[in-house]
Amino acid sequence: MVKPCRLPQSDLLDETILHYECLYSPMKTRMNSSFLRVLRLGVGLVAAGTALVQTGCVAVVAAGAAGTGVAWFNGRMESTLSADIGDSYGAAQAAIRDMEFASVSQKKSSIDAELVARTALDKRVEIVLKKVDDRVTNVSIRIGVFGDETLSLAVLEKIKANL
Repeated sequence: MVKPCRLPQSDLLDETILHYECLYSPMKTRMNSSFLRVLRLGVGLVAAGTALVQTGCVAVVAAGAAGTGVAWFNGRMESTLSADIGDSYGAAQAAIRDMEFASVSQKKSSIDAELVARTALDKRVEIVLKKVDDRVTNVSIRIGVFGDETLSLAVLEKIKANL
């Protein structure tokens, strides 16, 4: 059984105010807070789901070479070079020298290679090469922890110029 609303008696209270106050009795307030809690949870879940879906977005940038593209994904720039792994490795080494990065490590095999360097601001530069076939190599460039799209593109262009 619902108790009627009890409001302090006053000459200033209007009947509409009295009616409005009665709508928000303690029982109604509890029901409204439960509804609001569920509504907030639903909105939060939708926002979190949207954020998760949007993190998989891939930005594709037009490349200078015919038939090749450049993809920027999760802080990493990826492209395809029309050269074998040996020539691509030499071009990546030359790019590091040309850009005056401090070389940290260089590893190469017949199917892949990794070059790590540091910029003057101590950002880590990682270049990974993977052989696709005798005349095609995939290159992946990551600068820093979160990636630097502009500098990655500059490194890629320098590698292509050295081929």
